[in-house]
Amino acid sequence: MADIEIGRGKRGRVAYSFDEVAIAPSRRTRDADEVSTAWQIDAYRFDAPIMAAPMDSVVSPASAIALGALGVPAVLNLEGLWTRYADPLPLLERIRRAPAAEATRELQRIYGEAPVDPVLVTERIAAIREGGTPVAVGVSPQGADRLAATAVAAGADLLVIRGTTVSAEHVSANGTPLNLKTFIYDLEVPVIVGGCATYQAALHLMRTGAAGVLVGFGGGAAHTTSDVLGIRVPMASAVADVAAARRDYLDESGGRYVHVIADGSVGSSGALVKAIACGADAAMVGSLLARASDAPGQGIHWGAEAWHSHLPRGERKDLGVVGTFAEILRGPATMPDGSANVIGALRKAMATTGYSDLKEFQRIDVVLDPHGS
Repeated sequence: MADIEIGRGKRGRVAYSFDEVAIAPSRRTRDADEVSTAWQIDAYRFDAPIMAAPMDSVVSPASAIALGALGVPAVLNLEGLWTRYADPLPLLERIRRAPAAEATRELQRIYGEAPVDPVLVTERIAAIREGGTPVAVGVSPQGADRLAATAVAAGADLLVIRGTTVSAEHVSANGTPLNLKTFIYDLEVPVIVGGCATYQAALHLMRTGAAGVLVGFGGGAAHTTSDVLGIRVPMASAVADVAAARRDYLDESGGRYVHVIADGSVGSSGALVKAIACGADAAMVGSLLARASDAPGQGIHWGAEAWHSHLPRGERKDLGVVGTFAEILRGPATMPDGSANVIGALRKAMATTGYSDLKEFQRIDVVLDPHGS
């Protein structure tokens, strides 16, 4: 797409969010029970193209087991409350009850009072594994070198390295930079890395050996990154760009497929449908699942950006409760806003447009809807 002139000294590219695109019906329809929403990454097959984001308001060892039973991998944050405190339940209550004006300071206090305990890392991974579900864990780029080996030794099946922006090699004057290509090669588990938002950045991440790439920077409902850093990702264009990088890397590598996972702005079933239509294999979601009555936050939602000690880029939000994890994922829905029966909505969209599986659905026609839905 050609750049347009913003002013005499600057040009910029037009990009589109999920709100600005829509899918177009085709000439064929099919029964919803003939549609498959399953996807597979490495040796692990899941019933729904959703990953629960590594946010303490969404994923605990107990909720990871519950979501795994529903066909959704849940990523436990290895730098969160569950690996800092033996009993984080009182801390969760403090976060839920903190007055709005004090919420950020309270988050900073709670996360700053206790360091990550490697013993708890091992115990939490063991608890999830005993629940009979694949164990997915998340770390920041800064914590990867320190925590990844412990997690793998404890039995983690998938490792997610998630940050606002992740590059193939972080340049730093303080110590040795994290070289993802070397780092991933030395690990014995599949690694998902991100976020990124451009074709070239995604291609570089794919060349590190990553099994999946996160598009966006997550936490859309709870972060203030645009206000603080001026960074915002129009997700429809970003996913389509990274999907193009996946296609080209498939040729470059002689057939190695890297999964594209939308991470941000997937706050409804319609947004999930559009993410897949733009080329994503799955979506990492937070706010959708944070509204579950059996989520750790019980409708209160925050991400890692919210408790940064020097530059918080997020906030604690009260999203309210919609239903249980099962109702949000599988229904029945009681509100017509895309907040529940998310998988049922995806199946209905695929059936209505005539596609039988996710790979086929990625080829659906998309139309521009610049005024939003």
